Amino acid sequence: QVQLVESGGGLVQTGGSLTLSCAASGRTPSSYAMGWFRQAPGKARQLVATISYNIKNTYYADWVKGRFTISRDNAKNTVTQQLNSLKPDDTAVYYCAAIRPGRRVMLTTAYDYWGRGTQVTVSS
Repeated sequence: QVQLVESGGGLVQTGGSLTLSCAASGRTPSSYAMGWFRQAPGKARQLVATISYNIKNTYYADWVKGRFTISRDNAKNTVTQQLNSLKPDDTAVYYCAAIRPGRRVMLTTAYDYWGRGTQVTVSS
């Protein structure tokens, strides 16, 4: 079992920045690849970014366009997502998730563990 707790969400104006953190605990969380997802009201959950367990590989959705950065610190069992140049369309609940080795990191349903999410609201 891996437990995930997100933090760092809040209300920010257009163009602002936020740093989201995900604290992982439980059974060897550093061996899992991690992903950040988001879900806006009435919309499907969408993949934002992923990072491999060894930090060598990252992926970003096309629409991120260099605005967000995912990172992790395996010694502290944390995954961070820096959100810059935020837009009202970025308003959503942001979730971190863990996926076991060998599974498809691009597939939302393949993730094994999820946090409860943190709300990001961007005002215009």
